[in-house]
Amino acid sequence: MPDDTKQTQEVKAKRTAKNSVFLDLFQDKKNLLKLYQTLHPEDTDTTEDTLDIVTIDNVLTDNLYNDLGIMTGNNKLLLLLEAQASWTVNILIRILLYLAQSYHEYFERTSQSLYKSTKVKMPKPELYIIYTGNKGKKPDIISLSQEFFDGAEIDIEVRATVIYESNTEDIINQYIIFCKVFDEQRKLYGMTEQTVRETIRICKDRNILKEYLISREKEVVTIMMSLFDDEQIMKTYWKDMENTLAHKKDRETAERMIKDGELSLEKIARYVPSLSMGELKEIEAEVMQLV
Repeated sequence: MPDDTKQTQEVKAKRTAKNSVFLDLFQDKKNLLKLYQTLHPEDTDTTEDTLDIVTIDNVLTDNLYNDLGIMTGNNKLLLLLEAQASWTVNILIRILLYLAQSYHEYFERTSQSLYKSTKVKMPKPELYIIYTGNKGKKPDIISLSQEFFDGAEIDIEVRATVIYESNTEDIINQYIIFCKVFDEQRKLYGMTEQTVRETIRICKDRNILKEYLISREKEVVTIMMSLFDDEQIMKTYWKDMENTLAHKKDRETAERMIKDGELSLEKIARYVPSLSMGELKEIEAEVMQLV
């Protein structure tokens, strides 16, 4: 009889689990409005109906699983948010490209030409990074000029507000806590289904994204689970590449040694153990044909 627990442990959790949940969480207009109200509590006029998601897929070569674009009513404000667990200022470059693509699509969507004399209308941008790691001494605002040009004045600037864990109960902070609970459980159980289910259980008990997790628990588990996570696929790919390059290098070494003619195939095999005697004889035959 199969061991269900063992099978459960062998199921891998997606490396992008938290980011995927980030997007799924805010596909719900009710949650999207809560997010907006967290950033703009002074705005009491905006409703669910006046918020639109303008998230762009595949802006860069690697999928941006955790980017969220929001356009407010009357196209007055464009909010771009990215949630990340690993600290890197390179996110400013991604935001810059993401912002440019967002405006490009906005001008097309609103039938505005950049080649006419009439000044185009464009929504005001607000840029945010939701950082789910520990703040430490990290800044509240990061900028392109400061991080990449030592604070010098440059012709284009990008500034993003970084949001860390706080003592509030708003939906952004709940998402950050959800991510930290996930990290804690992953340290205990690895990238397994038990990690996912424990994360959901703990968060429901602590009233963290409780309504969302109760209503979409099956979907959340599906989102977070995958037989092969993206990271493992990339590791396998690069391992295959390394093996291919190493094998090619060994063949080139063996070819040079055979051409020198100072060592027997048996001795050459000691220096390049990755090559079989059959391969060495094949290389020897190729060398002899070239002579």
